[in-house]
Amino acid sequence: MITINQLTYTYPNSSRIALQDVAWQVNAGDFVLVAGPSGSGKSTLLRCLNGLVPHFTGGVIDGVVLVNGLDAVALGPHALSRHVGFVLQNPEAQAVLDRVEPEIAFGLENAALPVQEMRVRVEEVLDLLDLTPLRERPLTTLSGGERQRVAIATALALRPQILVLDEPTSQLDPQSAEEVLRALVRLNEDLGLTVILAEHRLERVLRYVDRVTYLENGRIVVDEPARLAVAHLPQLPPLARLGRELGWQPLPLTVKEGRRFARDVEVKRWGGEGVKGCGGEEVISSLAHPLTRSPALLTADKLAFAYNGRATLNNVSLQLHAGETVALMVRNGAGKSTLLKCLVGLLRPARGEVRVNGRSTQGRDAADICRQAAYLPQNPDDLLFAETVAEELAVTLRNHGLIRQNGVAGLLEQLGLAHVAAEYPRDLSVGQRQRVALGAVAITRPKLLLLDEPTRGLDYAAKQTLVAIWRRWLAEGMGLLLVTHDVELVAQIADRALIMSQGEIIAEGETAEILATSPLFAPQIARLFPGSGWLTVEDALAGIGKVAE
Repeated sequence: MITINQLTYTYPNSSRIALQDVAWQVNAGDFVLVAGPSGSGKSTLLRCLNGLVPHFTGGVIDGVVLVNGLDAVALGPHALSRHVGFVLQNPEAQAVLDRVEPEIAFGLENAALPVQEMRVRVEEVLDLLDLTPLRERPLTTLSGGERQRVAIATALALRPQILVLDEPTSQLDPQSAEEVLRALVRLNEDLGLTVILAEHRLERVLRYVDRVTYLENGRIVVDEPARLAVAHLPQLPPLARLGRELGWQPLPLTVKEGRRFARDVEVKRWGGEGVKGCGGEEVISSLAHPLTRSPALLTADKLAFAYNGRATLNNVSLQLHAGETVALMVRNGAGKSTLLKCLVGLLRPARGEVRVNGRSTQGRDAADICRQAAYLPQNPDDLLFAETVAEELAVTLRNHGLIRQNGVAGLLEQLGLAHVAAEYPRDLSVGQRQRVALGAVAITRPKLLLLDEPTRGLDYAAKQTLVAIWRRWLAEGMGLLLVTHDVELVAQIADRALIMSQGEIIAEGETAEILATSPLFAPQIARLFPGSGWLTVEDALAGIGKVAE
């Protein structure tokens, strides 16, 4: 279905080679995961399959890209669109119309299909992706998972042989992500559709794919069936990483597979007594510790907000202290972004009060509030305006009247962006743009950081780098409010966790308590060792080592 030989590509005005000597084949009916660090060339490779590279991006390309027998380099997106359905990482960026059914039909209208055939195809994809009840709904009323399924339906309506998706679950909560992935499995197994997706959250997708192609610096370094590839991947999800540390063979791809090994560990190390310490006490996660309360950096008291009369927030209260990380976890469309905007003055709550560092935000403009409470929105492009990465950070300093000697260069080095300091920010990968935007809000060293999906588009190594940086800032007295669907990130760094549903806080407590008891938000290690209080690989290794002694 796809044959690539000696493919090399460089973006315009860039000295870095995005793809180097890539040779790759994909057979009809394969389900392939394309993985690799941020900026490794995943999205570029996917865009070669429908001719967006180089016809839309420009640049210098060499090599052969054959898709279903067509020369993608020579023909471009117009010819390839009938063969390759493409779903962007951000479904909102792909939408043209305002309701579900017209949006799905739009591409068919542009292809000048007869009306009767269009109606048949629209009905087919509505049924196939369980969208029939939503056909008249405005797109703005849909959840993230529903929006993603609409984007997939729009691509499938043209009946392509190949479906390509760029990080389809990066903005989705765990349940919505599961819905999208199961829909893709159904399309692959029932229709024989060839599916290729790029994804960083391997814990979500490894169990479903046939094969893994892993890139580093524009080169393919691993290309094997998933069961074999997991033993060679430089970056692994928590379950497989724990298995590697404990010598499990073959490495488990699912929690169900991991439990077979976990039961053996329990029997051998604890004599069948379950996951308990030597004296019978529960081994508690290192994150579940009592906090010494410092003065509150952020207080929200009974906030309420409504869009066009529809309640989005209802009596939301929370506190955040210096040196503390609080994670807010929600389903898509539950009001998380609205809450953050209310906290920094971008929206004015209908009722309730917000205090930042002891001072009310009432009557203050957002620019004044954000000097103390920096806000990183979910879409990093909202903050990117300058010509270079370094200038993005320098502009923020100038706007606040600050001068920091070597501050820009030092923070870019910490964020792993020094090598792209002179590049245009919007030419970078999503993960790199996310880090640039974080640098732009953090360069002023605020006392409080409010982050909306800060690890979107980041690989495991980049997330570990961010966690290390945040821990240094926390030790210096900063407070961190994370709004995220990334349960593995919450398990690593959060002191407290809150769960929000339909505009209300429905659960609050220490992270181990909240995550371990949540069927939706529990991380892999908590599912593997229920009742242990362990959330991370480090928790499990420390607990096993303690018991073994």
